[in-house]
Formats: sequence, structure tokens, C-alpha cells
Amino acid sequence: MTESRRIVLERIRGALAAAPPEPVQIPRDYQRQPLVGSGDPERFAETVAEYRARVLPVDVDAIAGTVAALTGPDSRVAIPSGLPSDWVMRIRTVADDPERPLPIAELDRADAVVTGCALGIAATGTIVLDAGPTQGRRALTLIPDHHICVVFTDQIVDTVPQAFAVLDPYRPLTFISGPSATSDIELNRVEGVHGPRTLDVLLVSR
Repeated sequence: MTESRRIVLERIRGALAAAPPEPVQIPRDYQRQPLVGSGDPERFAETVAEYRARVLPVDVDAIAGTVAALTGPDSRVAIPSGLPSDWVMRIRTVADDPERPLPIAELDRADAVVTGCALGIAATGTIVLDAGPTQGRRALTLIPDHHICVVFTDQIVDTVPQAFAVLDPYRPLTFISGPSATSDIELNRVEGVHGPRTLDVLLVSR
């Protein structure tokens, strides 16, 4: 430690010892308990859209057609091995199997990825993945530039506490609030830096 630094620190300690600051009182009256019942799909759709994601309300029978329209006939689409086949029966897919995971280069060549989710949070517009059969490993949803996520209305909860009450903390949880984006000190927004540039959410009633 330099002499000048030592002198400054001693002066600070002396000043604090002579007149110690009052302890800061932090309010702890925020909600701790989860709400009960299903979440609000309309509120979820509104908050997801605020993050520049596209929300497409569809029926169960329209999932495959909507996915095909979003990807195009010539696209190469990555999917987790546990994804229902009738969601992607009209497109060209490559499956990521836990026993035979796709190489990173293969994921990088994919035009899009289609997954399900663990749940959605209405208050924050957040989609949660937990590496379940319809979601796959984390890399699957971070490398392709376009993520299409199927969210059923009965998977939506209202609040973050409610979400944590039902999620398994021992699973690899990923929280997604809109497409990947960041901004520098000048507030210039850049998308696709550490995840998909485009997020399409299929909001499905059943």
C-alpha cells in the first residue's frame, strides 16, 4: 500500500469513528408468497411484447402451420429430441439428442430453433426453460439466431415468487425476457450478442 493511500484510509476511518453513520433501514415488505391460480395470458402477452418479441396467439392445431410460416420452406431448424413431432411436421429439422448432441458448428448453421418451455411469468414477460424434454440443453436456445417458443396458457403464472414456488432449483434454469440485447454507455442497442436476435412466442390455448 502506498503512503498516500494509507493516509487517506486512516482519515476515512477516523472520520467514521468520530461520527458513525446511522444504519440504513431497508424495507422488506415486498411480496414473498406466491399467488394462487393460473396466470393472466393477456398480461403475459403484453409484457412479452414490450421486450420486442412477437407474440402469436394460436390454437393447438395451428402450431405446425405457424412454425412453418415463421421459418420458411428452405430453413434448417434445430429442435430438442423430445419436441412433439406434430409441432414441426412441415419443416426440415435436425434433432439435438442428449446422447448425440449437435456440434456447435451445426447449431450455428441452424436458421432457427423451436422449443417448448417450463413456464411463463406474466408480471415480467419472462419465459423460463429448465432443460426439459421439449426444451433441450441451454446451448440449443442460445446459438441459433431465431428462437420460436411454444407457451401454453396453462403454463403461465402471475409473479416471480409464484414461478420459483413451482420450479425445481436443481435444474438448469434459463430466464428469457425478449430477444438477446444489450446497450453501451451511449444507450445504443445491439441485439443478438449473447443469444437469439429474434424471439417468436406462440401463445397456445388448450
